[in-house]
Amino acid sequence: MRLWIVFLVCLAGHAMAAPTEEEPVVEELVTEEPVVEEVETETEVGANPVQVEVGEFDEAIEVEEEEEVVAAADNACLTHHCKKGKVCEIDESNTPMCVCQDPSTCPIAEGEFEHVCGTNNNTYDTSCHFFATKCALEGTKKGHKLHLDYIGPCKLIESCLDSELTEFPLRMRDWLKNVLVTLYERDEENNLLTEKQKLRVKKIYENEKRLQAGEHTLDLLALDFEKNYNMYIFPVHWQFGQLDQHPVDGYLTHSELAPLRAPLIPMEHCTTRFFETCDSDGDKYIALEEWANCFGIKEQDVDKSLIV
Repeated sequence: MRLWIVFLVCLAGHAMAAPTEEEPVVEELVTEEPVVEEVETETEVGANPVQVEVGEFDEAIEVEEEEEVVAAADNACLTHHCKKGKVCEIDESNTPMCVCQDPSTCPIAEGEFEHVCGTNNNTYDTSCHFFATKCALEGTKKGHKLHLDYIGPCKLIESCLDSELTEFPLRMRDWLKNVLVTLYERDEENNLLTEKQKLRVKKIYENEKRLQAGEHTLDLLALDFEKNYNMYIFPVHWQFGQLDQHPVDGYLTHSELAPLRAPLIPMEHCTTRFFETCDSDGDKYIALEEWANCFGIKEQDVDKSLIV
């Protein structure tokens, strides 16, 4: 459970600048005939910083901004986006284009946690190495079949039995609900959930009828879903939104489902087979409606606003 929570957290920051004040000028009273002195036009090297006029500082900022604009104009790749596995290059006419990335240019993995396993049962150092390799195979049979299977080095995964396939959605629903409750309990200032999400999870957390986390029988899980159906609607939607990230388009791809192939997921060896059955139209994409149906959510309760 802790691994999953750490997996969701991401931080960002920004810089600040301090203002500069000018030193007050004290005028001296002249009793004798005033002497005309030449006015210096340049600031001496090593002068006190407060002697530098604010106007000069502003000009420096303007020059930097102009340089950034020129740099962006010279390099069209700064605003050109390429999908994973590709990088931007400029052709002779200064037009940006996406080409396959050389795997050797990918950052070196810092540890095994960055390794990923492909559906060809090969372990790649990082997801960058995987997508660069997949890009090089575009248009081939191998490339069409190659997908990111799960996070971590390749391992032996047991086959999913028919009886286990029936059991999977029941345990997965209960697990998702408990993950959200745990996030709610620990989300004081960590921003693990948005304010709207907290309000929805709060209703589940405070409900006295909520089935507590634990090893439950299938009969109890099925009965709880029937009696407390409303508690499971949001967790199912929430998980879809967590996975739909690359890109955010309302569909889950094989690669986006990869995080669910991990030891922290209940019955991980059944995830691939389960989601293959969810793809009712066989288009290799799982829409929200297909996802919800797999977990027993009624059609009238499917709400796209719950995944935002």
